[in-house]
Amino acid sequence: MEFLNGVNALTLVFVSLLVFAIAYRTYGIFMANKVLKLNANNVTPAIEFADGKDYVATNKNVLFGHHFAAIAAAGPLVGPVLAAQFGYLPGTLWILIGCVLGGGVHDMIVLFASVRHKGESLATIASKEIGKGTGIIAGFAILFILILTLAGLSLACISAMHEASWSLFTVIATMPIAVIMGLIMRYKKNSVTIASIIGGVLLIASIIGGHSLMQIKEISDIFHWNIKTISISITIYGFLASVLPVWLLLVPRDYLSTYLKIGTILMLAVGVIFVHPTLQMPAITEFINGGGPVIGGPVLPFIFIVIACGAISGFHAVIATGTTPKMLNNEKEILFVGYGAMLVEGFVALMALIAACTLVPGDYFAINTPKELYDSFLAQNPSLHAVDLAHFSEKIGVDLHGRTGGAVSLAVGMAHIFNKIPFMDDVMAYWYNFAIMFEAVFILTAIDAGTRVGRFFLQEMIGTVVPKFNDKNWMPGIIICSFIFTFSWGYLVYTGNVSSIWPLFGISNQLLAACGLIVCTTMLIRLNRKKYALCSAIPGVFMAVITFWAGYEQVVNIYLPKQQYLLASLAILAMILMFIVFINTFKRWSKLLKMEGAYTDHYGDTVKELVER
Repeated sequence: MEFLNGVNALTLVFVSLLVFAIAYRTYGIFMANKVLKLNANNVTPAIEFADGKDYVATNKNVLFGHHFAAIAAAGPLVGPVLAAQFGYLPGTLWILIGCVLGGGVHDMIVLFASVRHKGESLATIASKEIGKGTGIIAGFAILFILILTLAGLSLACISAMHEASWSLFTVIATMPIAVIMGLIMRYKKNSVTIASIIGGVLLIASIIGGHSLMQIKEISDIFHWNIKTISISITIYGFLASVLPVWLLLVPRDYLSTYLKIGTILMLAVGVIFVHPTLQMPAITEFINGGGPVIGGPVLPFIFIVIACGAISGFHAVIATGTTPKMLNNEKEILFVGYGAMLVEGFVALMALIAACTLVPGDYFAINTPKELYDSFLAQNPSLHAVDLAHFSEKIGVDLHGRTGGAVSLAVGMAHIFNKIPFMDDVMAYWYNFAIMFEAVFILTAIDAGTRVGRFFLQEMIGTVVPKFNDKNWMPGIIICSFIFTFSWGYLVYTGNVSSIWPLFGISNQLLAACGLIVCTTMLIRLNRKKYALCSAIPGVFMAVITFWAGYEQVVNIYLPKQQYLLASLAILAMILMFIVFINTFKRWSKLLKMEGAYTDHYGDTVKELVER
């Protein structure tokens, strides 16, 4: 492995771009044409059920922006940074392979299934394709996981924006800018370009102007919010994004945020090209078998859990069966929106890994090791002492020791790369704060879409008992479900009781990814595509096995020894619920594979059995 140490970061950038480009042109098109058999002549839910609120046919570029912004939360940024503890090689391999063969396939097939089922949720798809009992269990499991996920994401966002006036100002500014863009695109025909230009200019102005305004103490104090204030504000924003028409706030804001997200990642890629940084982290570290200060377990199975969104993520199933299928204008666009957005997220994850691995290992571990454990860690690993961290802290003006969670080490890594670009001397503090703001925007766009999808879930579940809630235009139902769901995760965030459940995110998220693949494989088998169904069945079963393994390791070797019984109980509950779903799904597979039926469904396909759309 020695020959893999000291690799130039530029090599990884070019390799990843090449792999993703080839994957899109080959495997992505194969999935679209052979596996899913996408048909541009099929009427999508956005057109069939157009209501001007949730079902809104949307320009594919705008929809790509929304979908990418919604799925790309903290996962592709924080996960790869934490996984750098094992070395750069395990994370790189999992991101490239997992994204192409797992994540991209997952996002495409789940989006396809939802489009064919009126844009409804994964739980509803499970109910129709497998059975009502399975659908109900899946619904509770998904709702449970979604609440935990949004609470965890919100805490990560609060951590990024806490006492960061400039970041907070820019994030708030994206909201009125988005409303302006939404109004232009809604009421002026063929206005996506002009709305994009106006939004982009205003966004740049808010970033540059915000930095200047925050130099004025009186203004800076206004945006110097404490944790409780930010907690309440995020909850209110989530409620508004869930209630207001999708075209007014959520979609244009996500689309606008995509400029910042992709723009920053491209800037980082350009920075790598200019600086040619060497990866300081070795290909494999001594913590490959466990015992590390960042991740306690071994690389197998935890690499598959820690790096979630950058390779494959169950949260994507929530978006792909929530907002996105209700806005898809053409079935053929599933390739661009589903597979394409996942590949871009994979590239984001790899850039985050590169940024962290350009730091000296000693500095990386000094940032990511809790202060109370650092002395004992250093005593056991004297070679991993901090090198440049004192310099970074002085330049940035923040004590960087013990700033765990991945966000700070990513920001320092990005600032470190940007700072070496010509004419960028002495602006490390600027780049650091910009990176923190960038991460906050990344996370917030998943919170707004996730909250709206949670409202859809809740309406569908209550609608089985009170049919009036199935009416997506019934405003009392919209407000009641939005309030209940937003309060559920908002209360956990405000009280802080959920802060310790962040490790559960990896397990529950990957269980949901396995669920999306396995449930939607059922639909492919029913559509007489059992040979092609292996494309989703294999990664689905793999993720199920690997996640149950990781869950067992987490409960037995981490939670129980630390007497974290609540966390252990929540993890076990999530695994039991999903295990029931998987068993019922496999029984359904066995039944379908024995069928010889030949029926013609609503879309003109020859299928084994007809189910309700």
